[in-house]
Amino acid sequence: MPYELDSRLVIGLASSALFDLEASDRVYRDEGEEAYREYQREHEDLALAPGVAFAFIRKLLSLNDLNPDDPLVEVVLLSRNDPDTGLRVMRSIEHHRLGITRAIFLQGRYPHRFIPAFNISLFLSANQEDVDRAIAAGYPAGRVMPAGALLADEREELHIAFDFDGVLASAASETIFQDQGLTAFHEHERRHAEEPSAPGLLAELARCLARIQQRELAEQDASAGDYQPRLRVSIVTARNAPAHERVIHTLRDWGMTVNEAYFLGGIAKHHVLGIIRPDIFFDDQSSHLADTSDILPSVHVPVGRLNVPMAPSHEIGSTQRSSTQGPPATARERSEDFDDPI
Repeated sequence: MPYELDSRLVIGLASSALFDLEASDRVYRDEGEEAYREYQREHEDLALAPGVAFAFIRKLLSLNDLNPDDPLVEVVLLSRNDPDTGLRVMRSIEHHRLGITRAIFLQGRYPHRFIPAFNISLFLSANQEDVDRAIAAGYPAGRVMPAGALLADEREELHIAFDFDGVLASAASETIFQDQGLTAFHEHERRHAEEPSAPGLLAELARCLARIQQRELAEQDASAGDYQPRLRVSIVTARNAPAHERVIHTLRDWGMTVNEAYFLGGIAKHHVLGIIRPDIFFDDQSSHLADTSDILPSVHVPVGRLNVPMAPSHEIGSTQRSSTQGPPATARERSEDFDDPI
């Protein structure tokens, strides 16, 4: 009987999001593919160090303890390595005792094509090009931002923080702000306060998390109050009153429990994020992440790049591209990454 994914939260993950690949990438860039291949073989038994999304993935997989016989979460490795050079990644996964057993090795080919096949609700990579292609195809994806020396977090609780517009919800309201200004935006949101926003790229991820929260509530009821939920969700948005009501009605419509909400009205988000320190934060504005990526794992959901012209759909370049380097941003790409408070 086939292993079904429809009822699970499935994350697609590039090795560049999970591990620190700086050293091996440097070998590839400086010495070429053959040197890279030899380097990976020589270091097969040396586990890779955790990367930006490591703690998030580890804690997410730990939620499978709620039902070991029917796991709630599945993580699939989508790697640009070939099987030979990818052996070190799989051994590192085993070394760190991560429950990741399914993998695809693509020898430089684009991984986004497999997102619908695995029912993936989020694809994470440090490769800008791979994320752009996924976004352009309408798939949920985010680029893990380069990080500083992130603090180790031994909390058992998994804390996920989201921006709202352009991440959980569509960018439709944000477009009104861009085109007509803040007054028009507030008036529009006041009129539609009880109407759920259209779903954004990570809406399905939010719904999957809501199902896990519901499972946790059932566990809490069954344990007569002794059980402490391990999944916590926050909204950190530049919206403020009166635009806050639509956020609440939208999440209520999705059946999603939000433990914390921060309606900041344009106040820099890093002031709050530095206090609550979620395991990961998703935002569609890279400007909002400039001050957060050095203090906590941050993911850019680049909806502003949806209309960026892409290279032809056939595979381009070497079969072993760097896992962290994407193409340089053009003026048009930079202009579409709006710097606004939504």
